[in-house]
Amino acid sequence: MSLPFSLTAAALALSGCVVQNPGMGPAPTLPPVAAPAPDAMRSSARVIVNREMAKRLPGANVAPYTDCVMQSATTAELTSIAEAGALGAGDAVAAIVGRPATTQCI
Repeated sequence: MSLPFSLTAAALALSGCVVQNPGMGPAPTLPPVAAPAPDAMRSSARVIVNREMAKRLPGANVAPYTDCVMQSATTAELTSIAEAGALGAGDAVAAIVGRPATTQCI
C-alpha cells in the first residue's frame, strides 16, 4: 500500500516539471523590425539629389555638386529627401545648397 502511495506522490511532485501540453511548441517570436539601412537611404537620397542638381544645371557634370550637398546634409535631411522622392525634394535640396558650407564646396 505504501508503494502505490509513494508513486502517486512522486508523480504529483514531478508533474510541475513536465510540459502540460506536449503537442504544442513554444509560441513563435516575430523577428525585430529593422529600420532601413543607412547605406540604402543615402543611396536613394544621392540619386534624388543628383536628379535635382541635373534639373538645375542641365548639361553640367553634377557629381561634384551632389557630393557637396550630400556632405552638407544631415542624416534627417537625407532621410527626408529619400522619403519624399523626386517630387518633393526640390525645396530641401535648395535649402542645403543655400548654406555657406555647401556654397564654399561648390
